[in-house]
Amino acid sequence: MLHILRAKLHGLRVTACNLDYHGSVTLDPEHCREAGIYPLEFVYIWNKNNGQRISTYVLYGKPGSRCCILNGAAARLCQVGDEVIISAQEFVTGPEDIYDRQPVVLTFNEDNSIAESLHYKVSGRDQGRFELSMEPH
Repeated sequence: MLHILRAKLHGLRVTACNLDYHGSVTLDPEHCREAGIYPLEFVYIWNKNNGQRISTYVLYGKPGSRCCILNGAAARLCQVGDEVIISAQEFVTGPEDIYDRQPVVLTFNEDNSIAESLHYKVSGRDQGRFELSMEPH
């Protein structure tokens, strides 16, 4: 089994930190739907401002809110305004399965509106190589 990227929210800004909560990250379901991230799915979060790395699960917030709320213990690792990268992963049988995947990557403006919707594409199967490109989604 190979652990690979399935979806990524890149440069989303933290809108709130809620320490007195059971845990998780609350995200705008519209962002999640566009990227293919599901409620209760475990994700990795990387804070671009301080280097912290977090693993937690997703809760959906209010549609259209553009929220990114770190809850529980994760709230101690981010501040409002920090840029984060949130990634969802999947397991595939082996390297040959990578050619069939096209992970969605959303990038964000300062107000958490979507700037770009892209996807990674791996080609080179016929040559036995892995050539990575990023294309509009």
